Amino acid sequence: MSDFNSLYSVLKQTADPKVADAIQTLVETGADHELNRINLIEFAARTGLGEEKVISGFLHASRLGIFDLTWNVLCPGCSGVLGAHDTLKQLQPEDYHCGLCAAGYQASIDDQVEVAFTVSPRVRRIAAHDPHTLPSWDYWRQIFWSSGIDINEDSFSRLVNEATLEAVELAAGEKVVVSLQLPAQFVIVFEPVTHSALFLDVKGEPTKDKQNASLVFDGVHSPTDTIEMRPGPLRLTLENQSKNRVLPSVWIAGDALHDLLGKRKPIVTAKRILANQTFRDVYKADNLNLDQRLKITSLTFLFTDLKGSTALYERVGDLAAFDLVRAHFRALLEIIASEAGAVVKTIGDAVMATFVRPEQAVAAGLRMREAMDALNDQRGTKDLLVKIGIHEGACLAVMLNDRQDYFGQTVNIAARVQGQVTERAINATGPVVKSPAVMELLAKAGLKPAEKSVELRGISNRVVIYEIP
Repeated sequence: MSDFNSLYSVLKQTADPKVADAIQTLVETGADHELNRINLIEFAARTGLGEEKVISGFLHASRLGIFDLTWNVLCPGCSGVLGAHDTLKQLQPEDYHCGLCAAGYQASIDDQVEVAFTVSPRVRRIAAHDPHTLPSWDYWRQIFWSSGIDINEDSFSRLVNEATLEAVELAAGEKVVVSLQLPAQFVIVFEPVTHSALFLDVKGEPTKDKQNASLVFDGVHSPTDTIEMRPGPLRLTLENQSKNRVLPSVWIAGDALHDLLGKRKPIVTAKRILANQTFRDVYKADNLNLDQRLKITSLTFLFTDLKGSTALYERVGDLAAFDLVRAHFRALLEIIASEAGAVVKTIGDAVMATFVRPEQAVAAGLRMREAMDALNDQRGTKDLLVKIGIHEGACLAVMLNDRQDYFGQTVNIAARVQGQVTERAINATGPVVKSPAVMELLAKAGLKPAEKSVELRGISNRVVIYEIP
């Protein structure tokens, strides 16, 4: 813990003090399993701390070396971890295959890549740092399944006692023959280390004849086969040809298993982290390779531009104008961060920012307009008028000029929508304004957007936009 004490003193200078204290308590008093793949949303709820402050605090702690940050590719069916990566650069472009669900998936960073935090072994050693020494069921709970599975004692007890026909542990090179009585139900033989599976479709008339099946674990190929069998005795041969121990289990694919897999908790996704200001600040260019193109199915973009900035410099002079522009930037950037957004870049007097949800961007836009009014009132002028455009849609996360950026038609439309703004209005597209949370936000503010159809440069069809007065 000596390392932790020195790192913690630095953390208190960078993270929210209450979050830093909660991290200290967790590291010093938490059980081993509580320090492995920490679910930050659950942690925030349990400690009563804001999610954004918790995420920021853990990112700072990870950068200091208190935690190891992992990007876990999850199966959307069972929430099993199909790949655990130290950096997003290791994310594979091809499909990830889940043996338990017998399906392949392309990793979507919207909801299939979890960002989790495990205490560093230099700070405190826990059992999960040596996963091949974990008891079998602990391996399932701490290594195979993600932090998004709500594993309570009741549901897990049902899995062990009601759904499990057999569970064995095989050392490297070991072979075993298991005798089972097959029920007239679908049965799964699954191994979580090698992700190998054998599906037994048990149906028809019961038999007293012994049936045979086998499964070999070599650590290279992950077989997934289905064979038909009848209810009755089974002689199952399991052979471990891999270099590590394996933990095959035989489960009835019934209510107990489905109930466990159906209980999900919200997780911090890769999309949310990429759109987080602290992550952009402290990790900078460490997140993507130059040739990576990560698809995001939904992200909200906000563009701003300071109207008449050239005339402003001429009217009040370079020095005064520069101070005004800096004050405007400080206000905008503070608002973006407080609404859980992130600044992608500034271009001249313009800002490009991202938000995970449309209502965050609209809330930021309304506050930006109020902030400019406040700055103008302080000077007794109307010099600062910010034009704001908001659009939501699919895009690609890429690396451009040594910086994480975004590319695609959604980005282009958002920029063009901002270009249509006059005076103090906010322009937003249909996907933004018609989202339920935005409709509720605008109704509470007493604002009724005005619809208009416009032509946007570089966009072939006319686009319907809404002016928030």
